[in-house]
Amino acid sequence: MTTNTKKQIAIIGAGPAGLMAAETLSAAGVHVHVYDAMPSVGRKFLLAGLGGLNLTHAEPFDIFTTRYAERREACTAWLKTLDAAAICEWVKGLGLDTFVGSSQRIFPTDMKAAPLLRAWLHRLRHPTQGVPVTFHMRHRWNGSLEQRRDEFSLNFDTPQGTHTAHADAVLLALGGGSWAKLGSDGAWQSWVSALGIDVSPLRPANCGFDVQSRDGHTGWSKHLSAQFAGTPLKSVALSFTDSLGQSFSRRGEFVVTATGVEGNLVYAASALLRDEIARSRCATLHLDLKPDFTPERVMAEVSHPRGSRSLSSHLKSRLHLSALQLGLLHEVLSKQAMNDTAQLATAIKHLPITLTATRPLDEAISSAGGVRLEALDARLMATALPGLFVAGEMLDWEAPTGGYLLSACLASGRVAGLGAAQHLR
Repeated sequence: MTTNTKKQIAIIGAGPAGLMAAETLSAAGVHVHVYDAMPSVGRKFLLAGLGGLNLTHAEPFDIFTTRYAERREACTAWLKTLDAAAICEWVKGLGLDTFVGSSQRIFPTDMKAAPLLRAWLHRLRHPTQGVPVTFHMRHRWNGSLEQRRDEFSLNFDTPQGTHTAHADAVLLALGGGSWAKLGSDGAWQSWVSALGIDVSPLRPANCGFDVQSRDGHTGWSKHLSAQFAGTPLKSVALSFTDSLGQSFSRRGEFVVTATGVEGNLVYAASALLRDEIARSRCATLHLDLKPDFTPERVMAEVSHPRGSRSLSSHLKSRLHLSALQLGLLHEVLSKQAMNDTAQLATAIKHLPITLTATRPLDEAISSAGGVRLEALDARLMATALPGLFVAGEMLDWEAPTGGYLLSACLASGRVAGLGAAQHLR
């Protein structure tokens, strides 16, 4: 695509979506200026990649797109421009390779985010084709944006004072509302709303939850919290059905926190759990502590004569329950119920845990809500303000962890970049 090289665009936000939009526009011959409040590029991207940069997922495309739930149709359209195979080719073009892990997640071969980001920034600043991208760090957009004729003016707060920039188009990629210290603080919500663009309130996604104790208080007992906060609960199954009849059931692991639960298995169910709490003020999930055992076998093992052994020793011996699993049983069941064989066996296979609140948005892996897709056209341009584009986690969609978040951020950046290039052309 060829675009008038005199055209300029201001991209606000130097995360994956903003950078992918910048690359797309640079290749189209647009002068791209990227502004970010942080001292350096991709802060959240780098932190998220510390444990291994999960780029995307290798499952079939028709299954991949189901992970976007209510926004499947829109996200599918984005991902058709940059799917998992295209992301791997893009990484290869940066001089790096990828591999597929045992869980079908795709990573760079060295697992790290920093080498990929360095190679990406080098290509943006020194493209073999296209226009070099200019970066303006420590430039925090303060919400000021005006359009006169076909030109936008924006104000940024910088260490040297207010800076006013002018551009032929603007692309917002400011992230959601989680991990505010890395730049995604959600401050843009009121500013974008003031521009006449519909915004859905940000909510935690892929988040932890606070539990309700047996006596109705928030959080675990002091004993469980002191003994097991930070301890993983492995090889269990979590099931949940909400008041609308939507169900979740999966096996995996999660972590017991000081006040509740978090971790991959909980994150996978978090959207259903969060929305049920909003509707009903609480949500009760169920844990199967021995998913490999049938209810009949659990009943038989619990009923087996224990002689002089304590109940805890008996359960450890017969069912190999961990100290944490025993602690959870004591947390939920009364002393009388613990000594009732039928109630105990049922709880081991179907232990109710009641959740009362999500953890704060800033603790979440990602956020739901944002600029409603209905306020944008297929190019991700605001219908109320032509020339203004939006991409990434600012948009009203959500997905589980596993490469789906980053994939859609990159793909939406590509779509918005293509749309902006077409608009400027």
